[in-house]
Amino acid sequence: MRPTRPEVAAAYGRTIPDLIAPGLAVLFCGINPSLYSAAVGQHFARPGNRFWPALHAAGFTDRLLRPAEQPELLDRRLGITNLVARATARADELSAEEFVAGATILEAKVRRHRPRFVAVLGVTAYRAAFGRRLAVVGRQAEMLAGAGLWVLPNPSGLNAHYQLPDLARAFEDLRLAAAAS
Repeated sequence: MRPTRPEVAAAYGRTIPDLIAPGLAVLFCGINPSLYSAAVGQHFARPGNRFWPALHAAGFTDRLLRPAEQPELLDRRLGITNLVARATARADELSAEEFVAGATILEAKVRRHRPRFVAVLGVTAYRAAFGRRLAVVGRQAEMLAGAGLWVLPNPSGLNAHYQLPDLARAFEDLRLAAAAS
């Protein structure tokens, strides 16, 4: 059931539990939850978000999953977390300090759960969190607590720089690397 506008507005500042377990192949790391996602308690749930279609088009899933089916990702050794836990209407409401703190928290999660790869979904957020102002989409030279590190485009429907086929190709590059390791 879709949340009402007041329910979405009331989700400001809420968090969504991580979808994480030891030994994942890939831990996807969003910027922060949207108000819609926080209202329904599911990652990448806002209509128009292209995370789920990109995941499927890249071959990570054999069918298009709905946000409510996110627990099925763990069976595929995939997980989801966020750089910043609190929900906002827009990512530009987050401070530089929140991004830097989020990188430290993410590193601790990676040390604890040991995924093979971490994929940060948004190059601007990655740059802010990790102090890599020249970073580009793709595999990064450095590792994060022993995990391979990727930057993928932000799958938000508001990201006009990447259409679904472009997103799918970027996600597929990661899937192929994870399958080969």
